[in-house]
Amino acid sequence: MSEHDHEDHEHDHDHDHHAHEPELTEDARAEAEAEARRRLALAQIRQYGDPSLRLVANEIVDFDDDLKRLAERMTGLMHDAQGVGLAATQVGVLRRLFVFEPDEDGPKAIVNPVLTLVGDETEEDSEGCLSLQGVRVPVERPTRVVLEGKDLDAADVRYDLEGYGARIVQHELDHLNGVLILDRTDDEHRKEALGELRPRISLR
Repeated sequence: MSEHDHEDHEHDHDHDHHAHEPELTEDARAEAEAEARRRLALAQIRQYGDPSLRLVANEIVDFDDDLKRLAERMTGLMHDAQGVGLAATQVGVLRRLFVFEPDEDGPKAIVNPVLTLVGDETEEDSEGCLSLQGVRVPVERPTRVVLEGKDLDAADVRYDLEGYGARIVQHELDHLNGVLILDRTDDEHRKEALGELRPRISLR
């Protein structure tokens, strides 16, 4: 999932060549490096039209070093792409694993995730996706969920999530089931999003 308010973060600078020039140059360099990392990460994330995004991921049985390396790679891609969640299917791996970072407590990885409780209250909000670049659509989701599964060492984990965190994990769990935000939005916004996405597929 892409960062919730990322599109609102404008990078406006007052280009004064006489004052604070070293600071501006340093900021511009850091911005350029972050953008380069973002583009490189997105190039490694499957984009709309890739068949893997429509496939259902398989349960994970082996909790080995390969799984930990996969989670580490996914976490790095999520950070570089400036996202808050990434599912294994988004990197072409059909395994039930996703990583997410809803707050400042750091990234988390969950294996074979299941929603064991879904609240009755729902809320509509705009969602983006690292696999649907430039597209944001309104999606209605429950505002509270309980997510259970395993960590990378096969120990049981449980997360009681509300608001933004609940939305992120529902989004990522959808990915593991081959479901995209296009399937969750209304007809008007779906049509508009497809108008943006389909020309990109034909240009590949």
